[in-house]
Amino acid sequence: MKKLICFALFLIFSSSNAQENVKVAWLEKWENSKKYLVEMAEAMPEEHFSYKPTERQKTFLEQLAHIKGNMDWLSNTYFNGPEMEKSKASNKVEIISELKASFNNAYEVIAKFNASKFDEKVDFFTGEKSKIQILNLLQDHVTHHRGQIIVYLNLKGVEPPRFVGW
Repeated sequence: MKKLICFALFLIFSSSNAQENVKVAWLEKWENSKKYLVEMAEAMPEEHFSYKPTERQKTFLEQLAHIKGNMDWLSNTYFNGPEMEKSKASNKVEIISELKASFNNAYEVIAKFNASKFDEKVDFFTGEKSKIQILNLLQDHVTHHRGQIIVYLNLKGVEPPRFVGW
């Protein structure tokens, strides 16, 4: 019986430790994601923040505001962070400031989040998801739109910053 209890405790500890490792790795990646996106925003000259490659696409500024809004929504709705204001940025300095604040907010919210709750299910517009899936979506969404932003930079003849990975 003692062996069974010890084994059960071992499994619980191992699972909890694994979830904490996921969080630590995610937080490191998140900081690098912030650095890379901010470098891209800084690289684009201010006069091109209203640029959009086609009529149906967002402007460069709108892409950044969209990323900010999604970070706020996911981190605050699904990880109980504070309510953040919708972007009011109308220029380069303002949107970069807002992006940094949103990245920092998401970082703090996830850093404080109990990693053992990553398996909890939540209602999402695409169906039930675990909080770890929402955490992954938080990063995937930034990556998706950052990929679009690289195209904007290239189309305006601006060399994108060197990739910042793990």
